[in-house]
Amino acid sequence: MLYWFGKVIFYLFFTLFCRWQVTGRENLPPRGPVVVVANHISLWDPVAVGVALPRRVYFMAKEELFRIPLVGLVLKALGAFPVRRGEADLAAMRAALRLLRQGKVVGVFPEGGRNRTEGLQAFQRGAALLAVRARAPIVPVAVVGTNRILGRGGFFRRFQVRIGRPIYPEAAALLPRGTELARFSLVAREAVAELVRQ
Repeated sequence: MLYWFGKVIFYLFFTLFCRWQVTGRENLPPRGPVVVVANHISLWDPVAVGVALPRRVYFMAKEELFRIPLVGLVLKALGAFPVRRGEADLAAMRAALRLLRQGKVVGVFPEGGRNRTEGLQAFQRGAALLAVRARAPIVPVAVVGTNRILGRGGFFRRFQVRIGRPIYPEAAALLPRGTELARFSLVAREAVAELVRQ
């Protein structure tokens, strides 16, 4: 209930004040497991991606946020789950796989944190591994301009969410290890980079 209420509120906010633009909503499969990967340039990104996509998204969020009393409660109510950054967090992977096997959409920011530089950072391989193990497509998403939503003088600025076509792992040839997994991760990264450049 809280998720959908929040989604409506932020949809109105983004539409009325930011005049945001969303393209490619039709690219998200209407059912079945999906791993959404996006670039990460602002604290607004999870909200923007979650509101833009027509299905509920269960985001991985850094563990530190769940230690903040009110923030942690809200995140849990929204369906987010914690991940320890900088290490292989098996509990987070298991939680994500559980959701995917239930046919849910899991959201991941594979750069591993907010990127304050030009261009994309290297993608960690966790999202690709999830897609392979759950036999789920990766849907690339680019957020553009969310780092400038709050402009000078208190004015809200436009931003865009661009949703790309699903990328399906090659089930027989793509194994969850070695160079093939790295290649799948690179393909996903390039898809996001192309959306950013458009």
